[in-house]
Amino acid sequence: MQAKKLEQGFTMVELMITIAVIGILVAVGLPSYSNAIRKSNRSEAQSALMNIATRQQQMLVDTRKYVATVEELKVTIPAKASSNYSVAITLGTGTAPSFVVTATPLGAQTKDSCGTISIDQNNTKLPANCW
Repeated sequence: MQAKKLEQGFTMVELMITIAVIGILVAVGLPSYSNAIRKSNRSEAQSALMNIATRQQQMLVDTRKYVATVEELKVTIPAKASSNYSVAITLGTGTAPSFVVTATPLGAQTKDSCGTISIDQNNTKLPANCW
C-alpha cells in the first residue's frame, strides 16, 4: 500500500481570510493611531507656548515690556513643535502691556480638532477644552 502524501502550505481561502482580518485591524487602528500622534504633537506645541509665556513674563519683570519675537526671548522651539505648528507672538496695543502666543497647525496637524491654540499674559489658554 502506498502512503498518502500530505500537502503542506496554506490554501487560497485561508490566505484571503488572513488578509481580510489584517485589513479590518488596520482600518480600525489607523485612525486611533493618527489621533494619538496629533495629540502628542499638540502637547509638544503647548509646552513650547507655555515656555514662551513664562519667558515673556520674565522679560516684563526685567525690561518692563514684552517682545514680539521668539528670537528676542532666546527661546528654541523644539523640532517636533516647529515642524507641526507655526508659532507667533502678537503684542497688545493698549496702555497695559499684553501678548498672545499662538500656534497654528501645519500639514497633517491641521486635521487636529483643536486647530489653533493660544496662551496670553493672563495665562488664558484657548481653546480651553484642548489644554
